Amino acid sequence: MTTTTPNPSYPSWVRELHSPPNPKSKSASSIRDPPGFSASLTGKRAQLSKTQPHKPPTPEETDILKVKKSWEVALAPAKQLPMNAIMMYMSGNSLQIFSIMMVFMLFKNPLQALMQTNAVFTKYETPRTRGKMWVVKAVYVLMNLVALGLGIWKVNGMGLLPTTRSDWLAWESQREPVERTVFAF
Repeated sequence: MTTTTPNPSYPSWVRELHSPPNPKSKSASSIRDPPGFSASLTGKRAQLSKTQPHKPPTPEETDILKVKKSWEVALAPAKQLPMNAIMMYMSGNSLQIFSIMMVFMLFKNPLQALMQTNAVFTKYETPRTRGKMWVVKAVYVLMNLVALGLGIWKVNGMGLLPTTRSDWLAWESQREPVERTVFAF
């Protein structure tokens, strides 16, 4: 690939595009280094990082990291609970499309998470961490059940749970009166 120098009749910006200015050297720069910065220390650090390669983690360290990460995954539903509770409170108790969609999502997400519990933790499970994983999975299931409880609270607040006697009138039989009164003249 050959670069040609543009004709001097071209504008100056075209000539500058084809021949960019030379980079300024560090010593010629008018900007001073920030306080506490030393170019010699930076060079030594770069040399140390190049000469000392990072050693790979041991299997024990890897297992510890996997257990920590699995705890983060297990506690993630608990971190969403305050936001979900505020959203449920703010959506109100009336039957509107927004509140119905919010309640639907509040039931759908924990149910999906409960069905995929083993799949979520398979990448963190090793033969050495299997004994610790059942506790992590139990906490994960508990946090998702708390999220389902929040959904049940919201559905009850909306009046959609059949908790009163009037909700079951269709299945009650009519009472037969013991006595009858007749109007007489």
